[in-house]
Amino acid sequence: MNPARALNALAAVRFAIGAGSWAAPRATGALFGLDAAANPQVPYVARLFGARDVALAVGALTSEGQARRQWLVAGLACDLADAAAGYAGGRAKYLPALASALVTATALSAAALGAAALASE
Repeated sequence: MNPARALNALAAVRFAIGAGSWAAPRATGALFGLDAAANPQVPYVARLFGARDVALAVGALTSEGQARRQWLVAGLACDLADAAAGYAGGRAKYLPALASALVTATALSAAALGAAALASE
């Protein structure tokens, strides 16, 4: 994939999921198979995640050169950590299998886009 297209796709996904997690944390969580009704703290955690994803999107899009590379590396580290957390949640059974698969696949997809965007940096 073209690195510029990967960057734009990654930023769009980060912004959409991040803004959704901030503005409608319960609904966005439900899209990933998470049960916010069973855990009233979910909106708080979702908003933390959402703010992080929006910041990573804006940082990568508005920077250049070494600064952009640092934003992309930070995003890649977050995505890999998110994937590990999704996998661990499924193994430990505190995430349903579908939710674990959805959050892990989303994080790995973002990591792949980040790696592709880094190819030109």
